[in-house]
Amino acid sequence: MAAPPGAEGELRAYYVGVLGMTEVPKPPALAARGGCWFRAGTAQLHLGVETGFRAARKAHPGLRVTGIEAYAARLEAGGVRVTWDDGLPGHRRFYALDPVGNRLEFLEPLRMSGPGG
Repeated sequence: MAAPPGAEGELRAYYVGVLGMTEVPKPPALAARGGCWFRAGTAQLHLGVETGFRAARKAHPGLRVTGIEAYAARLEAGGVRVTWDDGLPGHRRFYALDPVGNRLEFLEPLRMSGPGG
């Protein structure tokens, strides 16, 4: 994903401070370009600096989480607006924007009950 020049501090506060991700050091050959990388479990999210930045409002990463209600509460406590969308069968999900306006999807599969479930 992209970010405007100089937004690294805001992004760190959001992805590490609010979402609880871990910052991953960028390789030395790429560090001078700006931006920052984050990790949660085995997934990594790379934010690169882009001159003339425009936030991604449609295209977005989908972050599969456990305990989606807690994620929503954490975001809302941090002043982030959460928009629930139950249009994906078998999942509970919501959308939120990061500090630079990029769209993120948070989703959790619903547990099915019944035989063997």
